[in-house]
Amino acid sequence: MRVAVTGTPGTGKTTVSGLLDTDLDVAHLNDLVASEGLYSEVDDARSSKVVDVEAAREYFAGREDVLVESHLAHHLDGLDRVVVLRCEPGELDERLQDRGEPPEKAGENAESEALDVILSEAVRDHGAERVYEIDTTGRDPEAVASDVQAVLDGDREPSAGDVNFTDYL
Repeated sequence: MRVAVTGTPGTGKTTVSGLLDTDLDVAHLNDLVASEGLYSEVDDARSSKVVDVEAAREYFAGREDVLVESHLAHHLDGLDRVVVLRCEPGELDERLQDRGEPPEKAGENAESEALDVILSEAVRDHGAERVYEIDTTGRDPEAVASDVQAVLDGDREPSAGDVNFTDYL
C-alpha cells in the first residue's frame, strides 16, 4: 500500500504520522529533500529548498508499503490513499506563528487552507474515491492519529469535500 499524509503546513502531519501503529515505512519527504538532494534550487527569500517533484516521484517509484508525509506528498504517483489533514485557517495561522513562521507566510498558508488548495490537488490527481479529509481543528494529535489509523485499517470511507473553511476569506 502507498499512502500520503498531506495538508497545509501546520495541520499536524509530522506529529500524527509519528503516532501511527503501522508496518508501513514512514517517510518524511521534507527530510529526504535535503538528505537525498530532491530539490532544484534554494529560495533565499523563503530560506527553503524548492522541491523537485519529479525527483521525488522517481525516488518513491516502485516502493511499496510506504506512508509519505509532507505538504507535497499528494503529488506522488500511484497512491492508494491520500489523507488530507485540514485546520481552520485562523487556528492554522496561530499554530504557524507560534512555531516561528513570519506573519506573512502564516497568512499565506491560512489563505491556501481556506481555498482548499491541497485538497483540490489531491482529488484532481487521485480521484475523490482515494481521498480522506480529516479536520484537526481544536483536536489533540492522538484523536487525529486515530482517524488516520482508521484510514490505514480500511475502517473509514473516503471523505473529500466534507470540510469547508471558505468563510475565512
